[in-house]
Amino acid sequence: MTPTISLRRASPADLAAVDALLARSYPRLLAADYPPSILVLAVPRIARARPELLASGTYFLAEDVRGRVLAAGGWTRGNLAGAEGSGDSGNVRHVATDPDMTRRGIGRALMAQVMRDACGAGVEWLDCLSTRTAVPFYLALGFRPLHPVDVPLAPGIIFPAVRMLADLRQANS
Repeated sequence: MTPTISLRRASPADLAAVDALLARSYPRLLAADYPPSILVLAVPRIARARPELLASGTYFLAEDVRGRVLAAGGWTRGNLAGAEGSGDSGNVRHVATDPDMTRRGIGRALMAQVMRDACGAGVEWLDCLSTRTAVPFYLALGFRPLHPVDVPLAPGIIFPAVRMLADLRQANS
């Protein structure tokens, strides 16, 4: 059963709630696609809310009727080195869904809001560094895979990801 959700822009006051979501989401959802040797080093670095994103006005939360954060994610302006396309580009940022709430349309609703918001701000291309786990999710949203990427998290800590790209002009036509 899909819960009733509301979508809203995040604020710095949401730091603890987003930290809690990331801490419950990433270890469980990534376990099927990454060995423990990677997760033990990566999760403490990636499962922390980014205060600058919460304050950006381009980061969103999906909440249930009790105000519990079930998903989070957003975008920032700019592009990864060598992004394709003309016009303004943006990056998908720090997307997560509660592991007990996957496959219920919550992440899709959140990302639809992220993509509408970016498009409304004049962004034509959204670049994404997807986890291996999330590749099918982003494919279903219209992203296309470009190539594998090793994301440096700290000296000696590399996190394998997949660079993906969405043409928002095509997605919103």
